[in-house]
Amino acid sequence: MACSSCSTGKDGQPRGCKNNGTCGTDGCNKLTVFDWLSNMSLPNGQKPFDCVEVRFKNSRKEFFRNTENLTLSIGDVVATQAKSGHDVGVVTLTGELVRIQMKKKKVAPDDRTIPKIYRKATQRDIDIWQKCRDREEEIKKRSREIAISLKLEMKLSDVEFQGDGSKATFYYTAEDRVDFRQLIKDMAKAFGIRIEMRQIGYRQEAQRLGGIGSCGRELCCSTWLTDFRSVSTASARYQQLALNPQKLAGQCGKLKCCLNYELDMYLEALKNFPPSDCKLKTQKGIAFCQKADIFKETLWFSYKDEPATWHTLSKDQVLEILELNKKNEKVASLEEYAADNVNEEKTTFENVVGQDSLTRFDRPKNKKRRKKKRRKPKSKAPNAK
Repeated sequence: MACSSCSTGKDGQPRGCKNNGTCGTDGCNKLTVFDWLSNMSLPNGQKPFDCVEVRFKNSRKEFFRNTENLTLSIGDVVATQAKSGHDVGVVTLTGELVRIQMKKKKVAPDDRTIPKIYRKATQRDIDIWQKCRDREEEIKKRSREIAISLKLEMKLSDVEFQGDGSKATFYYTAEDRVDFRQLIKDMAKAFGIRIEMRQIGYRQEAQRLGGIGSCGRELCCSTWLTDFRSVSTASARYQQLALNPQKLAGQCGKLKCCLNYELDMYLEALKNFPPSDCKLKTQKGIAFCQKADIFKETLWFSYKDEPATWHTLSKDQVLEILELNKKNEKVASLEEYAADNVNEEKTTFENVVGQDSLTRFDRPKNKKRRKKKRRKPKSKAPNAK
């Protein structure tokens, strides 16, 4: 799926809309919903649900009541009610699926405070809306210059205009509380619009700006991830990852969201696995766990007096020794168990495909000596008598 602005250019390369998955034509939007009830008719006597879901810039979605009984479908541009004036958005969902989404977002369908839809957007509304969207980059750059001149410790990450162009919302991130009263006065004077400041977290900032992660792909939060779940260092410990902040942190500076993707699989595998801090009592001494491979069901133990020598044991062998230790019985040594895990047949690397050696560039090249051809002496011409 792609929108009209994501099509290929003249040279065959993809142009891209550069909206981080939130394009205005709703073709490559990460928040696009497939209405699987669109081809089904309602039962006799039942009225269609009068609420619709409307999407605005980035990941902002809100519910509106269709009081005018307009015939709306997904992708229609509508003018909606705002605190002052009106806003312009795109319809993303209609019908009974909206009721399910409202229940998920804990919004009561009979709530009287739900704003309403004024009308379908006219061409004049769309022109004003697009004109405001085109000004956002210029205004964002200018507002950053004003904030730097006032020496405010904050970062303005995004600007969102209201549909009628009367108001602009500035999203910013900051470590501490910022007094931006003078900033609002200067920006209102420079741009001639009403200003609203809204502080967001670093994850929301990365979602709006987009980027490339350490995996080489676009950030999950800017392409398909719609909610942020808490990520703790326990997720890295369960997966036996090194607690290195530079490796575990994403573009936002927080722990990567992908640490939760495989966590359930690791927790399932750890249910019947010995704890990592278990101790094995043997006649030779106490052994401590040094390393564990969850999916191969293998653990490595070493004696207290010989920490550099590791012995490989399987999960069943460790559980067997722990059961004996509970009965106050000690095994002779770990070497007896580890000897059963050593495979006599050792596989060696064979160059079956015919690849070149990896050290072929380490050997000096033999320079071939060029043989100099000896030229035959020219025969002297006989002296003319």
